Amino acid sequence: MTLREYVPFYKRNLKVAFPVMITQAGQVLVQLADNIMVGHLGAAQLAGVSFANAIIMIGLVFAIGFAQGVTPVVGQHFGKGDGRAVAVALSNSAALNAIMAVVLTGIMLTVGVFMDRMGQDQEVLRYAKQYYFIIVAGFIPMIAFFNVRFFSEGIGNTRNEMWITIGTNILNIFLNWVLIYGKLGAPALGVAGAAWSTLISRVLGAIAFLIILFRVEEYRKFVRLTPRRAVHLREMLRQLKLSLPISLQNLLEVTAFSFAAIMVGWMGKYQLAAHQIAQNLSSLSFMIATGIGAAATIRVSHQFGAGRREDAYHAGIAAVHMAVAIMVFFGLLFISLHRVIPFIYTEDPAVIPIAGRLIIILALYQVFDAVQLASRSSLLGLKDINIPTVFSGISYYVICLPSAYLLGFTFGLGPDGVWIGLLLGLAVAALLFNVRFRRVCRRYIAQGKYDYRENSLHASPSHSEE
Repeated sequence: MTLREYVPFYKRNLKVAFPVMITQAGQVLVQLADNIMVGHLGAAQLAGVSFANAIIMIGLVFAIGFAQGVTPVVGQHFGKGDGRAVAVALSNSAALNAIMAVVLTGIMLTVGVFMDRMGQDQEVLRYAKQYYFIIVAGFIPMIAFFNVRFFSEGIGNTRNEMWITIGTNILNIFLNWVLIYGKLGAPALGVAGAAWSTLISRVLGAIAFLIILFRVEEYRKFVRLTPRRAVHLREMLRQLKLSLPISLQNLLEVTAFSFAAIMVGWMGKYQLAAHQIAQNLSSLSFMIATGIGAAATIRVSHQFGAGRREDAYHAGIAAVHMAVAIMVFFGLLFISLHRVIPFIYTEDPAVIPIAGRLIIILALYQVFDAVQLASRSSLLGLKDINIPTVFSGISYYVICLPSAYLLGFTFGLGPDGVWIGLLLGLAVAALLFNVRFRRVCRRYIAQGKYDYRENSLHASPSHSEE
């Protein structure tokens, strides 16, 4: 197909992706605000939040991946028009996520006890602890939010998550200003104030989405279709077989980046503060691009469930094109402003030049990040997760981390070398995921075992290519 022929796929993907892009950008902007506000307290405070977030991100990404397992299941049932199966998937994923939330919170609290043994500066550790334990306390409401959110994405609705996120983010930034600096008569809590703002916002976000689930007809109709004994061990295990590999795949990527942050922390607090600045920018562009990834999962699962395998393939390839375009835009923006952006975070002369160099490397690695993100998300829409998980292990633990250590320490390139190692890992991931998606789709298309008109109950025009 030519690029002109992909235009309808771009439009349909963007319709689903745009609310998710706003949602994700909003979440990152809050992190950006946290870091800017905390950064003005000092380099040690910024480094402390960076170190805490490196650990928190491991649990956060596991939880997101686990909850995300419901999207392709619901998406394929929704594409087939099987409302009862959609309702059963929601019930079993809710039960599974409730168990996971309690277990994960306990594990994360235990990990926090051992922060002193991770080779960080004592001043940095003091601020990291203030932030870490408050954020972990918000994991249960956060997971409840994600469970409903990914169910909502499975039925193709990405708008409600956008509005809830916008509202809670505005509240979060306001509470940051109040609690970090002690405005409006509140005590100046510093780093802890940023954590409390996030906790309050997450609790309110979860409550809002649960209210929508039981009061808005688009969701209530599935609640009404739920059978009396909707939660079954067999269905939970089936969901677990999908959710766990997604979490593992996400963990392989994020732990690699977290270990990279820890490696940079061994070099000193200035290097770690610079790393946090570049990582913040990376999160901003990546989270916006994840809107395209979410659209890829939704659109591919709907088309595949409806028996439209060629349309599923083209929806995934269109997502790759769109993600690359977004990352190229941000890359050019970051390169042009790499001497200016660090001043937004800090005025420390020891941090600014390091951050500027890392921003240039970031601009280059994002293109590979776009390809791996869209391709991996499209594979998720096909519920193809086991082989891609192996690919993640190769990319991030065989290529990325060893390269980061060798270039950063053995060859003496410092934080620049660590980031070049990240770039190499993403390049390998992009190649493996993209080739896998193309091959799997071509195999399904060639098999042609699922006939849309004979086997699908119905396919709404809003969810099909016709």
